[in-house]
Amino acid sequence: MLDVRDLSVSYGPARIVERVSLQVGPGRTECIVGPTGCGKTTLLLTIAGLKAAQEGTVDLDGSSIVPGDRRVALVLQDHGLFPWLTVRANAGLGLKLRGVPAPQRARRVEAELTRMGLSAAAGRFPAQLSGGQRQRVAVARSFVLGPDLLLLDEPFSSVDALARETLQEFLLSALDERRLACILVTHDIGEAVLLGSEVSVLAGSPARIVRRFDNPGQGAPGHRRSDAFQSLCADIRDALAEWRVL
Repeated sequence: MLDVRDLSVSYGPARIVERVSLQVGPGRTECIVGPTGCGKTTLLLTIAGLKAAQEGTVDLDGSSIVPGDRRVALVLQDHGLFPWLTVRANAGLGLKLRGVPAPQRARRVEAELTRMGLSAAAGRFPAQLSGGQRQRVAVARSFVLGPDLLLLDEPFSSVDALARETLQEFLLSALDERRLACILVTHDIGEAVLLGSEVSVLAGSPARIVRRFDNPGQGAPGHRRSDAFQSLCADIRDALAEWRVL
């Protein structure tokens, strides 16, 4: 269980995020939507333990998240793959840095690449991959660490629409299988409604959660084409419009 309480974050004298609270349990995904520059990435980095909060707490299973916390994996928008490393080496880099022995590391990496449909590309370099494949490698690198909390910052924004839909469905299935807590930041309302158990609207200056929507249809077959999906998208769009962020 991730428990964020009254989190406030500043850059110098400027308050960026104000008194944000949220709870995300195992097998649940919290999607956060909001305007560019409102503080979504700042919030995510603070939850990850990579930026200090001025007020509030971030706990995972009852203990504070600290910098380099092994229970947390973060996937950024730009993939973060090293171009001189193969897919296999990129996927296993986190395990190598943690000192996991090579035989054990190889087994875990190969198993994860197989689950991700990347076995055939294991010996390739990032430049030889499509955008969707590179993003899957970044996700595989996170999953192979066995995190309890996965944080995703606009993970599919750099791929085309069809590849994005495929990756969304793939992530939905992977998260359901692993039953870990997840926070996904996105500008795409449809993506939030497809993937989020709950959807929060972050807006204002400083930013705070101004609306939160339950999404009972998340994960249901055909949800993307359902009336409930379209209705929730419209409600979230209206909430954003109230804050003049469209």
